[in-house]
Amino acid sequence: MAGPLSGVRVVELGFWVAGPSAGGVLADWGAEVVKIEPPTGDPFRGLYMSVSGVEVPANPPFELDNRGKRSIALDLSTAEGQAIADALLDRADVFVTNIRREILERFGLGDARQRGRNPRLVYGRVTGYGEEGPDRDRPSYDIGAFWSRAGIAAALTPPGADPPYQRGALGDHIAGVTLAGGIAAALLARATSGEGQMVTTSLLRVGIFVLGWDTSATLRLGIPATPLTRTTTPNPVIDCYRAGDGRWFWLLGLQGQRHWPDLVRAVERPEWLEDPRFATLRARRDNCAALVALLDAIFVTRPLPEWGAIFDRTGMWWAPVQTTEEVIADPQAHAAGAFVDVPDGEGGTVRGVASPVDFSRTRWAPGGPSPECGQHTEEILLALGYDWEAIAGLKARGVIP
Repeated sequence: MAGPLSGVRVVELGFWVAGPSAGGVLADWGAEVVKIEPPTGDPFRGLYMSVSGVEVPANPPFELDNRGKRSIALDLSTAEGQAIADALLDRADVFVTNIRREILERFGLGDARQRGRNPRLVYGRVTGYGEEGPDRDRPSYDIGAFWSRAGIAAALTPPGADPPYQRGALGDHIAGVTLAGGIAAALLARATSGEGQMVTTSLLRVGIFVLGWDTSATLRLGIPATPLTRTTTPNPVIDCYRAGDGRWFWLLGLQGQRHWPDLVRAVERPEWLEDPRFATLRARRDNCAALVALLDAIFVTRPLPEWGAIFDRTGMWWAPVQTTEEVIADPQAHAAGAFVDVPDGEGGTVRGVASPVDFSRTRWAPGGPSPECGQHTEEILLALGYDWEAIAGLKARGVIP
């Protein structure tokens, strides 16, 4: 396979998204990833159809995080199933999991035992709440540990409003990329030391880091994260507005004093440069609601394409608020490499979302489609030295489907 991790063997035991997304990134980067599933499959396989409420021909979220892997279906509650997992991990460079600790220990897949068998193993685990502490074994999804408990939802909730609902897998994907990067660093360290190590992250810790500006201000200065609205932002030159065609956009005047003259030129209000309500950063903060109302009345007079041309001409930075339909049609998203052709297993390709890192020399490409549950079970067992008679026995005893 192509990519900087070509030749690296990864075994994944993960459900839903956080662990499998890490394995999916490693697979995109060229690693050979074997996904261990129970005979009934990763429960995420059936979720998309059930929540969509309609018959759909594919499960795009599952495909994104599982493409290019091979699947082996094992009953890990059996001694023979555990022995097969041991054999896979004895030959592996990396183990990726987001399964709770007590379940891993029950199946003989704990860190100490597996790295005792294979000292070169890099053992990567993502949890909800971390490796220590009173809630280390508490079940969680990212909407709990990342979005809710880490403070993100509260920081985005205006006074009197309902907390916003997180879109699917926001925290899981950040945690997955984080774990993949940590695993790559551990593989680099192993190249020198010859020894593997445990690499961990948690949805809670990732969420706290993502909200790190606010959290660090609370730590150092005691300043809590204060939810902002369009009319209470400290700098209305970096704010969202609606054009005359109903489309929203963001002005990007983070350096408020630098960009204020550019905005004034764009809206043709030169008198605002001397207006004491708006002449300074402090004045614009104190009069934010009034300025936003004036800008709203101006921006509604033209459609967004006209305003975009004006902003570009006057040097005012901005960005459109796009829907997913607009994103997949955005030529810049395509030029930035955001999409990739994924083999469909039948000689063709389907368009998919690219994982977010590129390499100039060891370029990556998806190794194949997402596997069916247990699709490669026999192939993997043959490679481990099982013959067809032994495989038939495993089937008869219910170790494999």
